[in-house]
Amino acid sequence: MDSDRARSWMWSEACEMLARAERLHREFGRPVRVAAQVPAWEPPVDILETEREVLVLFALPGVDPDHVEAALQEGDLVVAGTRILPPELRTAVIHRLELPQGRFARRIRLPAGRYDGVHRRSVNGCLLITLRKAGEIRG
Repeated sequence: MDSDRARSWMWSEACEMLARAERLHREFGRPVRVAAQVPAWEPPVDILETEREVLVLFALPGVDPDHVEAALQEGDLVVAGTRILPPELRTAVIHRLELPQGRFARRIRLPAGRYDGVHRRSVNGCLLITLRKAGEIRG
């Protein structure tokens, strides 16, 4: 392959990669603005409720739960952090990069009620936030 054809092929591959990344970004992460006005993405989430707790499962493969900010604010669960490539992959040849990188944030409206803390752990590549329901206040 001559150098012009090789350059053209590389350019078309790069454009196709950017188009795929853009499609995935629209599909899996909606752009939001966090308090610092830094562009971010939102991870997909599942919310489940049992008699005693609310479970919120965030699709955050490769993110350490201890490095995720999670807080209750006025009936919402607010989760934020950063997903970055592991250091050993920063010099690798990337053939496909579909998982979003960078700062993420998500605000989730919780079912009505009171909760007594935010507990985080990793489950099958996802971040699981468990919120125990607080007992009812008796007058």
